[in-house]
Amino acid sequence: MGSAPLNRAPKVSVFLCFFHCFCFCLLTSKARVLAQSSPVFACNVVSNPSLASFGFCNTSLGINDRVVDLVKRLTLQEKISFLVNSAGSVSRLGIPRYEWWSEALHGVSYVGPGTHFSNVVPGATSFPQVILTAASFNASLFEAIGKVVSTEARAMYNVGLAGLTFWSPNINIFRDPRWGRGQETPGEDPLLSSKYGSGYVRGLQQRDDGDQNRLKVAACCKHYTAYDLDNWKGTDRYHFNAVVTKQDMDDTFQPPFKSCVLDGNVASVMCSYNQVNGKPTCADPDLLSGVIRGQWKLNGYIVSDCDSVDVFYNSQHYTKTPEEAAAKAILAGLDLNCGSFLGQHTEAAVKAGLVNESAIDKAVSNNFATLMRLGFFDGDPSKQLYGKLGPKDVCTQENQDLAREAARQGIVLLKNTPGSLPLSPTTIKNLAVIGPNANVTKTMIGNYEGTPCKYTTPLQGLTASVATTYQAGCSNVACATAQVDDAKKVAASADAVVLVMGADQSIEAESRDRVDLLLPGQQQLLITQVANVSKGPVILVIMSGGGMDISFAKTNDKITSILWVGYPGEAGGAAIADVIFGYYNPSGRLPMTWYPQSYVDKVPMTNMNMRPDPSSGYPGRTYRFYTGETVYSFGDGLSYSKFEHKLVQAPKLVPVQLEEDHTCRSSNCTSINAVEQTCQNLAFDVHLKIKNIGKIRGGHTVFLFSTPPSVHNSPQKHLVDFEKVSLDAQTQSLVRFKVDVCKHLGVTDEFGNRKVALGEHVLHVGSLRHSFTVRI
Repeated sequence: MGSAPLNRAPKVSVFLCFFHCFCFCLLTSKARVLAQSSPVFACNVVSNPSLASFGFCNTSLGINDRVVDLVKRLTLQEKISFLVNSAGSVSRLGIPRYEWWSEALHGVSYVGPGTHFSNVVPGATSFPQVILTAASFNASLFEAIGKVVSTEARAMYNVGLAGLTFWSPNINIFRDPRWGRGQETPGEDPLLSSKYGSGYVRGLQQRDDGDQNRLKVAACCKHYTAYDLDNWKGTDRYHFNAVVTKQDMDDTFQPPFKSCVLDGNVASVMCSYNQVNGKPTCADPDLLSGVIRGQWKLNGYIVSDCDSVDVFYNSQHYTKTPEEAAAKAILAGLDLNCGSFLGQHTEAAVKAGLVNESAIDKAVSNNFATLMRLGFFDGDPSKQLYGKLGPKDVCTQENQDLAREAARQGIVLLKNTPGSLPLSPTTIKNLAVIGPNANVTKTMIGNYEGTPCKYTTPLQGLTASVATTYQAGCSNVACATAQVDDAKKVAASADAVVLVMGADQSIEAESRDRVDLLLPGQQQLLITQVANVSKGPVILVIMSGGGMDISFAKTNDKITSILWVGYPGEAGGAAIADVIFGYYNPSGRLPMTWYPQSYVDKVPMTNMNMRPDPSSGYPGRTYRFYTGETVYSFGDGLSYSKFEHKLVQAPKLVPVQLEEDHTCRSSNCTSINAVEQTCQNLAFDVHLKIKNIGKIRGGHTVFLFSTPPSVHNSPQKHLVDFEKVSLDAQTQSLVRFKVDVCKHLGVTDEFGNRKVALGEHVLHVGSLRHSFTVRI
């Protein structure tokens, strides 16, 4: 979840979950009966003038003063009712019930009890699943999508259909290709995940009046941390202890969360189900109070994944009593429990002296401060900044166009034999469209979905341009028997063939990791047989969240083109057709490595190590450390144009100023600590000329990679920065990167400390290489 909807919690919570779901259904039906007309808010001084005398309702006071005033008016029981997602009401203070749990991973979602669709707002814009949006490598797009989602969320809040607190985005690193939730993430690279997370959060949270202390809606970065296994060969997320080195923690798993808080100023972080090095993340004071609130200075609240306090008591047996579990979570820095555990056991924990009421004050204060920043305590929302938004602002044509554009920008062209793509809509008289994903709707939007405005399936998208003949070939993605003969018949008589294959939520999903990387069911057989009888171009389209071992197709000359389309959202079919017919020049790049099947045969999913271990034959993970063969690599992707890179400016030498008595002046150091006094003004510019030497306009991602000297088990290369440019045919553009030596070129040592490696560094842009030396 925000993770698992509560009915998917571990067996120990079955009764609790049944109770939750029963209540939730009652609540939901009640909410629907009330016909969704008005938002929930506190301090309604119009209908109850006496509330105006309360300090917490006085909008001229600072948020901190208002929170202090509110907390001191509450009894212990009332405070405890504000520690859970279905927060209590205090009618004597004019505070209604509030449901914290809403989701907006790639559009306003119906997952979580805080949001509903009805005849007032029947659907919301459903953008591509995050992994495909990330493949656009377009930071401004990440923010633009967030902005649309928050506008639609506010519009739905105003008619009583949504909350103001959304438990998105998921910024976990896509460490292992089998992970069922990799689809929800921005991929395997910490820099891309950081830029995606902070960009999407800014889009969700930032207000149009520029008030930094106020929120449009509140985002939440999850699942903190080193969370990337759901259910694999008998190991599930509720019982998994992720054993992570300090080095991997600080240079792989933590950077996206750090960026989310520091660069995105996110209002919330969600702790995960798993343990990290023997401690449940939701009970770890170092991870919560120490890092999130202490080092990163979170301005907001920390929430548990759903039922995860219950999980560490009942499934992980981390404490002997439920009261101890409640106390441990609150003392670690948890402010809000998704679930009911803290509501049930906190009062007994206080009475037993396990936790002080002041710790509960601190937690509810963080929660109330967030609601105050959202305007929840400012009276009637219709009088506030976003008060005029309503159903007319959801599913606008402009928003739906952005969903199509996001899918187009993310689609990755992996193979293209000359003369294959783009297809000409005038010369193709009959297009065969084959495959279990060729005419799907819901599959295209992935998980944590909402009801979309409408769907365009791949078949509909293609049929809009040319005459098509459709044959599913497989009854579903995991088909045990394929209708090969029927498929071959339509393929043999067509001018070109599009095969839409891949996965869906039955193959990869929350609580469902894969055990192999092969196309499911009889898909490989179907593809190969169809390709054999085809006389024109054969285009293989893979719809999936994770990578697939499609080596057989990569090396088969009869399969002329391969596209990866993620789960492309409500307009996915239109976007696929736009690329196939050349109305749009593809520019997406893979945000994750595609491994061969042999990789998963020898690497257990439970091994968290990023770095290779030559002594055991362990090959490492992700493009930064993996030493083996790939099917396709991080950053791969073709275009219908060609782009040339030319280096205009970059240093040959980067001198580091050290104080006179620094030990590295007299001894031979391979690296120095990336500390403030060393890092100040330690930056340089890289300027590149990018030229589109093709015949048509196209987008192009300029990747700036760096290979550091090999000290401290440093990555073989890592992404320093990226920039998406759009160029007409035969035009060029200057791209400037500002490289901060400590931030962008720093490496993490074995103890988790940031270092600047001394010696020769190599910058890569496409096939360009530029060496420079960092020295004292």
